[in-house]
Parts: sequence; C-alpha cells; structure tokens
Amino acid sequence: MQVVIPAGNFGLNKRDSISVAKIDVLLPTYNSAKYLKSAVDSIRKQTVSDIRIIIIDDGSTDATGSLIEEMKAIDPRIVYHHQENAGIVAALNNGLELCNAPYIARMDGDDISYPDRFEKELVCLEANPDYVAVSGLARHIDSEGKFLGTISTRKEAANANACALPAAEPYLLHPMLMVRRDAIKRAGGYRYVYQSEDSDLYWRLSDTGSLYVLPDIVGDYRMHSGSVSAASIIHGRQAAIWSQLAALSEQRRREGRPDCEFSPEQMETVKIQTVLHLIARSAEQTFNLNDSEILWFRSAVSAKFLELCYYRPYDPDKTDVQFILNSINSDTDIFNRPDYAKFRESIISASVRMLLSGRWKDALTLATPRRWPTLFARVFFRVAIPGTIKQWIKTAAGR
Repeated sequence: MQVVIPAGNFGLNKRDSISVAKIDVLLPTYNSAKYLKSAVDSIRKQTVSDIRIIIIDDGSTDATGSLIEEMKAIDPRIVYHHQENAGIVAALNNGLELCNAPYIARMDGDDISYPDRFEKELVCLEANPDYVAVSGLARHIDSEGKFLGTISTRKEAANANACALPAAEPYLLHPMLMVRRDAIKRAGGYRYVYQSEDSDLYWRLSDTGSLYVLPDIVGDYRMHSGSVSAASIIHGRQAAIWSQLAALSEQRRREGRPDCEFSPEQMETVKIQTVLHLIARSAEQTFNLNDSEILWFRSAVSAKFLELCYYRPYDPDKTDVQFILNSINSDTDIFNRPDYAKFRESIISASVRMLLSGRWKDALTLATPRRWPTLFARVFFRVAIPGTIKQWIKTAAGR
C-alpha cells in the first residue's frame, strides 16, 4: 500500500540508527531507465564523496527499478525507495523523509552534474551562513546529450517581487539545487502547486534566508522535445495560473494573512480545466481569492502566459486574447503595478508574432488600436530591415 507523507513531517526519530552523510542527494525518477545510469554516475563521481544518493522511484513501469538495484549493489551509498505512482510532490516529500544530512542536493534522473558541482555549492553555503539555498547554471542538452548552444538563465534572487506583472520569482534551477535541511524543514517541504512546486518552495525559503545562484555552469539540463510543458498550450495556461498562485501565497504570508492551502484535491479541481478564463475562475474559487487579489491575479496570469508564449511553440488563441484584454480593462491599478512596462512589451511581441503568422485579426485585437502604429513599425522592422542593420539598431538601443 502506498504511503504518502504530508509536507512538513520529517520523522527524525525514524532515522536515529542511520549514519549521517554530509549531503543527501534527493533524486525522484519515473521511467528514466534510458538516462538514469548517467545521472547517478555523475553523482557518484563528485569530488565530495560523503553523500547518500536517495532515489525515489515513482512507480516506474520500465527497467528503472532493476537498474537502481544493480547500481545499489555496486555503491552502498545508494538508498532505493519505491512508491506507487503519486507524482513529483509525493516523491519529493517521501524522499525528504529519508534525508538526515545537513545539506540536501536535488537531482533529476535525466540530467548530469559536473564533478565539482557539490563542492562549489557546499563551499558557498558554508561560507555564507545567511544563505539557505544555492544553485548554479546548466548547459541545455537534447534527448541524446547534444549541447543545444544555450545555458540556463541567471537571475538575482534578491530581485524577486511577488507583486510584479508577472511575479518576479526567486529562480533557482531546481535539478541543481542544494539546500540546508533545516531550512526546507522550516519551509514545510513541497506543496501541491502544479508545475510550480519549485518556485513555491523558493518563495517560502526566501522568507527564512537568502537564495543565491552561482555564476558557474555546474551541470547539463536535458531538454526533451516531446515534453508536454514545452509543446502544449494547455500546460502553458496551467503553468501561468499556478506560478502566480505561488506568488499570491507569498503576498499573503508577507501581509500576515492566512496562507493558501495547496492540497491534492484542490490541485485536481483546477487542473481539470483547459481554457484560461475557466482555469482562472476555478483557481479563484478554490483558493478563495478576494476582489483585490483577483484583479492582480488575472493581470499577472496574463503577463506570465505571454512570457511563456515567447519561449514556447504557441501563441494565445482567441479565448486567451479575450481573457488578457478583460483582465487589463478590469484592473484599475494596472498602470501602477511593478513591471507593467514589460507586460505591455510582451503584448506587442505576441501581436507581432501572430501578425507575421497570418493571424492578423487576433494580433490587432490584442494590440488594441492605440498600439497599432507600434505593431506595424515592429513588423516592418522584422520584415524589411536587413539583419546587420537590425543588430546595429538593437545595440544602439541597448537591447
């Protein structure tokens, strides 16, 4: 029978007889037999050897289980825990229950950590007692391990703003995270915030100390072309909703108001919707948002969705466009919200893409008439100006 351990229950009394390593590596996995050995080998070869590798198999149906058993027979530092399929949050919290080291390092079953990753992160944490979590940069690789030519973005966690449009999250690359165990215990572990369980954790960690991103590349992060989060507009809508719910939860905590309670049942209630305005309405009702929260939430969701569209292979459809315009028109304080200018720029950017793809009606609707001159100027710039001159203009403009 599956036992799901609630977030925040860390049962220290169950681990009294277990020797304590310097770092516990928390690695949840599901059907990752193709990549798992490479991932685990990269951990086994770390310059910091005083570690335990805690692998949580979330009900895999491929050869993952037998592969873990084989690796466990070779390296006694590997701890294997199998659970019925319950999702990433349950796997992470069940794994946290097994951790007793002062530091916990995250890892996914398809990524690669460079040999000195743990050493660099550990040195940073031990040299800065006010830091509760650190991460680093990673190269992006494809499903076959080929370097894609890009690396993850480095953002200053100190610049996080839960009230911006969209919320400026305290971003740390989750598979390359190292966190103090006592800090994640105080934060309460992971919560059921769909696709945003990491940023929700970071907001709560930032309430207890500083977060930091090393400027060093410490691993390879695998980008799967078939990933639903990269290809599905529905997942993009859900990601926009849940990331802003995590930020709204942070707003409530900082104002001393009751926090959101994220349960599996609530998550499923919101996840079942597919259209943006219906997902938003379900979230507002499920988490009892007040009128003021709803105004910010809808604008922030609109801004986040447009931000995601910039990086993903989709753009807003007609219903999304209408939701965005309704949100803007309803938000009486929108011009005073942090990063409104970035939101406005993302509207023009999406409108340009849609116009160039032949969706002129949606593009003109989203941009609204007063921005049509800017829209047409941007399209002309994209189509008629030679590339060398474009680059010169961008450089001169500081873009």
